[in-house]
Amino acid sequence: MPTFIDESGVSITYYVWAIDRPRGIVQISHGLGEHATRYVQVARELNDAGYSVYANDHRGHGQTGLDQYGGDHSQLGKLGPGGLRATEASIRQFSTLIRSKNPGMPIVLLGHSWGSLMAQKVINRSSAGYAGAVLSGTAYRMPGSMDGGDLSRKHRPADGSGHGYEWLSRDLDVQQAAVDDELMFEAKVLKLFGVRDGLRLYGRPAASFATDLPLLILAGSDDILGGEKSVLKLADAYRKAQLHDVTVKIYPDARHEVLLETNRDEVVADLIAWLDHRLVLPTSR
Repeated sequence: MPTFIDESGVSITYYVWAIDRPRGIVQISHGLGEHATRYVQVARELNDAGYSVYANDHRGHGQTGLDQYGGDHSQLGKLGPGGLRATEASIRQFSTLIRSKNPGMPIVLLGHSWGSLMAQKVINRSSAGYAGAVLSGTAYRMPGSMDGGDLSRKHRPADGSGHGYEWLSRDLDVQQAAVDDELMFEAKVLKLFGVRDGLRLYGRPAASFATDLPLLILAGSDDILGGEKSVLKLADAYRKAQLHDVTVKIYPDARHEVLLETNRDEVVADLIAWLDHRLVLPTSR
C-alpha cells in the first residue's frame, strides 16, 4: 500500500480506488477504533457513480498503527507523537497529496464518527481546499451533545451479554464482522487519547468560513454518539455561520454507521445524489 510521511515523521498508509475521468474525488476519514478498508464497499459504489476515492488509516489505526508499533495490536489506538493535532494535520496533508496527484479535481471530505469530528475542525481551518464536506455519524462537539460513554448501553441484550459493537448498526452481520476484525478495538476516547486530547475534540463550527462550503450530514435517529437533536443543532450552527447549502438526512431507527446500516442502499443513494448535484467535471478534462 502507498504511504506518506506526516509532519511528525509517522508513515501513513493510504488506499486508492481510482477510475478514469472521475467527476470528483471523495476523501474518507474513518472513525475511532476502525480502519480505512472497512469502506471498500462504499468506495466501489462511488466508483460506479463516477467518483475516485482516497482513504488513509489514521495514526494508531489499521496498517498505519501496526507500522507505528511493530505489528503490536495491543498498541492500536495510540496516536503517537503530536497526538490529535498531528492526526488532524495529516488529514490536511493527505488532501494536499490528493490534490497534487489530481490537479483541478474537486475534493469532498467525508468524515465518519471521530473522523467527522476531526473533519469539522479541518474545514473550520481550511474550507477553501474542499468542494464540499460530508459528516456521517457526527455530533455537535459540545458537552451534552456528544456521548463518549458506554456506547452500546442502549442496544446491549437485556441479559447483559453482548460484544460491544451493537451500537454500530442494526445489521447483525456488520456487528459480527466488527467482532471478528482484528484491527478493530473499543472506541474509548479518554483511555486512548488522555484528557488533554479528549478535550480537544470539543468545539463549535467556525463563526465564518473562507468559502460557502456545501455540507451534507448523515445520521441515524438512534445513534448514541450524536443522534437527531445533536446533528440538527450542528446544522443550525453551520447555517448561522453563513453556509447556505446545509443538508441533513436523518434515518429513522438507524444507529451509528449509516453507511453500513440495514438501509445502507438508501443512504449511499442519497450520498451519490448529493454529490451529483454539487460536483461538475472540470472543463479542462
